[in-house]
Order: sequence, then structure tokens, then C-alpha cells
Amino acid sequence: MRTIRSRLITIGILLALSIWALIPTSSTQRVRDAGTGRMKDTSVRRIPINLGLDLQGGIHLALEVDQSKGPIPDCADAIQRAERVVRSRIDEFGVTEPVVQIVGRCRLIVEVAGEKDPARAKSIIQRTAFLEFRITDMKNLFRDAVPEIDKALRRAGVKTPGQAATNVAQLFGSDTTKREKKKEKEKAKQAQPDTSELNQPGPLSSLLYQGGLAGEFLVPEEQVPAAESLLARPEVQRLIPRGFELKWGTDVQSRGARAFRALYVVEDRPIITGEELEKATARRDQMTNQSVVDFVLSRRGGRIFERETGRHVNDYMAIILDGRVQGQPPVIKSQIGQRGQIELGNRPLQDAQDLALVLRAGALPAPLTIVEERSIGPSLGKDSIADGIRAGIVGVILVVLIMLVYYRVSGALAVAALGLYVVFVLAGLAGFHATLTLPGLAGLALSVGIAVDANVLIFERIREELQHGKLVRTAVDEGFKHAMSAIIDSNVSTALTAFILYLVGTGPVQGFAITLIIGIAASMVTAIFVVRTFYMIWLQRRPDMATLSV
Repeated sequence: MRTIRSRLITIGILLALSIWALIPTSSTQRVRDAGTGRMKDTSVRRIPINLGLDLQGGIHLALEVDQSKGPIPDCADAIQRAERVVRSRIDEFGVTEPVVQIVGRCRLIVEVAGEKDPARAKSIIQRTAFLEFRITDMKNLFRDAVPEIDKALRRAGVKTPGQAATNVAQLFGSDTTKREKKKEKEKAKQAQPDTSELNQPGPLSSLLYQGGLAGEFLVPEEQVPAAESLLARPEVQRLIPRGFELKWGTDVQSRGARAFRALYVVEDRPIITGEELEKATARRDQMTNQSVVDFVLSRRGGRIFERETGRHVNDYMAIILDGRVQGQPPVIKSQIGQRGQIELGNRPLQDAQDLALVLRAGALPAPLTIVEERSIGPSLGKDSIADGIRAGIVGVILVVLIMLVYYRVSGALAVAALGLYVVFVLAGLAGFHATLTLPGLAGLALSVGIAVDANVLIFERIREELQHGKLVRTAVDEGFKHAMSAIIDSNVSTALTAFILYLVGTGPVQGFAITLIIGIAASMVTAIFVVRTFYMIWLQRRPDMATLSV
């Protein structure tokens, strides 16, 4: 009696834990609103069993190294390093059970299940996230070189677009404007029309407006492609002052009714890069209501940053991410140590959070391009779930009928244990945070058959013992005892196969394997422990039973 009571208590505890693991939970998280910047409470409902890509939909991406931005000598090495970075980003992105795997030598497969914003996911995956801090052209060397660049472009046959002379004034300042006006008067007196071309802005200077800080120029938004084309010409590249590069800004500035894109002249040697970055967090500045990313550098990076910023006090420092200047370069007012911040202006807090995420995960070794993209809608998942449930119900009904017809009362005990088995399997999936895929549903249906198979071995062994003339209680004990070796052998061999599938497989194959392994463990518990307990209760209530319905 004590043994039966302890067994029932154990089964009750397992059942209670299983039900507790399967109950959906709701938690309240305090998050900051992306629009207002204020804190608000958000209720998050967590489902205990995650559904895979084939059941709840999502995105499938195939990425390769982008060779158009420069040859990559070893794409296999680059894709291996990119795999680690992308996996870190996806893990921080908050999705469940993503698939990130290398296919062949130079292709990376990414599958994200249940993602509601595919564009954001693709942006985070593809973003190179190479961070640099560079000083702008404080001596205006590029501005002084623009006249020579214009002459070189004219010699190359580049025509000057029709522009007002105010560009020259804004580019070179008021003193230059006075000199230009003086030259115009002198040339008008000399009446030399063939030299009037020299008084007009040049091919490049006609596109540039002087910005508000050293090394900053503004280009009308509609003229940006033309400016990029001119700046890429070899005669222009040769005349850019040594030690400087041109970088476009990310923000569009409005001046009057026109929109302008900022162009910055920065030193080609960064004072520090994102390789020294250890931590990055996003927040909304309460004073300015701007989105800000706070970062922390390593101790070595902090020493370098402090030394270099100390040398450039009152200079402008451009914060460059993936070759683009983020916002307007701030002025260095004093030495900066390990901690700093990147201001994103009025951009949403979500942008700051995404930037902090990719900075924490690290920079990609090479840019990635999407060569294949598939979006799987949730309707396919609903159909798959419905078909899987329908097939599972039909299979279970057939199993129950066979067990009841062929093994009668003993079959009823096995069916009762089968109900507990299903609860245990689902709780195991929830406890291990496993993702249920369509092959996982197949593994669940297969494990139901495995669970019944163990009972079949036990029942057949009990029949043999009864045919040899043994008492019912002895036959039951001997049946469980002698069937144990066959049950263990079959289940262990199946579990080893599933374990190997889990190790070498990915995605759906792993889903099938983990479901099968959990099902095997649950079948061992129900077939050996639960059904044996049911037999003990039955035999205790009928101690004088001469035969067994099996």
C-alpha cells in the first residue's frame, strides 16, 4: 500500500508540473515608448511551446558576400566569421530558435520564425556596423583645393551646370566673394567676353555649399548623384588633399524650401574604431528628447580615445558607421575616456536600439547581399497545424481501438497512460523551450506508436507467463521484468539515432529529433512506471483474480 501511495504521489507531481509548464503566462514589462520617450507598461503573453517557421510563418534568407564593393580573397573565411556575428545579432533580436547555418562554402542561410517586421530583421542582419571616430578637415584643405579640382574637371571636358553665383559666396566666404566681384568689374572694363567663363562656379563648386562647421559641405538632394559621379572621377581623387577622405552624412537638412545632404571631409585615419567597443545601450534623452546610444570602450580603447581627444580639443569629430557620418559631428570640448554617446537626433528610439544591438554583436567582416528571400505566410502554418492535428487524432483513435479490442482491460490501462504520455511530451517541449515544427509533429505521432509498442511487449510477455500457468500477480511481475531489456534496447537505439540527427541536422530535422527524444523518455515513464502502477491498483482491489484480461 505504501508503494502504491508513493507511486501515485510521484505521478501526481509529474502531472502537476506538466500542467504548470503548459499554462501560458503573461508578464508586464516597463518599456519606453518610441514616439514619446515616456515609460509605459506593456503586457507580454508567452506561449509555452514555440512554433517553427513552417507552422507560424516567417522569413528565409540566403546571403552571400557582396563582391561588388571590393573583391574578397577568401569568401569561406568571411562567411564563417559573418555567421558568428549574424547569430549574435539574431539572438539579441529576440526571436525563438532561429536557424543560422552555412551552406556550401560561401552561402549563409538565416530563418527567422514569426517575425512581424521582415524589413527590420533584414536591416539588422545585413548591416556591416563598422564604427569609426574621425576628425574633420579643420584646416579647410579640401575647400582650398576645390578651384584646382574645377580646373581639372574643365580640362577633362566636364561642363559647369547653370548655378547662381551665391554658391561661390557660400563656398569660399565673403572675402572671396569681394575678390570675385572685383575681378568681374575689371573684366567688364576690359570687355573681354572670352574670359567670362572664369567668373562662373566650376563643375564641382557649383554643387557645394559651405556648411556650418569646418569640413562640412551641403549638396542639394537632387544633385547628390551628380556630385557622387564627379567625386569618383580619377582626376578629382588625385587632387583630394592627402590624408583626407569624403564621407556622406545620413541626415537630410532643410534650408528654406530645399533639402540638402551633408558631405564631410574627414581624416583617413580613425582615432579609434568599434573593435574597442564593449557595451552599447539605447535610451531617450530626457533633456533633449533625442535618441541616444551610450557606449563603453575597453580599457585599452579608453586610453587611446582619451589621448587622441585630448589632442583635438575644440575640433569636430565625425562618428562614422558603415561609411556614413551619423548626425552632425560634435565638437570635442574636453578629453573623453571610456564612455561616450552617439546622438541620433529625432530618429525613433527603435533605430537607436537596433544600432546598439548591431554594435554589441560586432561588425561583419564583409558586406552581405541577399541572393534568395522567401516569406512564409501564417496561413501555410495554420493549414499544416490543422492537417497535423487531424492526422494525429486519426492515428491516436486507431491506436486506442486496436489496444482496446485486442488487449481489452489491459489495453484500457495503456490508453489511460497514453493520455498522461501526451501531457508529459508537451510539457517536455515547453520545459526545454523547443520549437515545434511540422517534422516535429511527425516525431510526436511516431513517439505515440513507440509508447504503445512498449506496452505491447509487456502485454505479450504477460500472456506468455499466464500460458505457462503462473498466477496473475506473478505473471504481471515477470512480464514487466522480462520485457524490460527489449524495451530499453529498442528505445536506446532509437534515441541514439535521434541524437545523431539532432547533432548533424538543422532546423526541421532538429525539431523532429528533439520531439522524438522527449517522446521516448516519456514513453519509458508511462509504459514502465505508470502502467505498472495501474496494474498494482487493479490487482490490489481484486486479490482473488484468477485470470487477467490481456
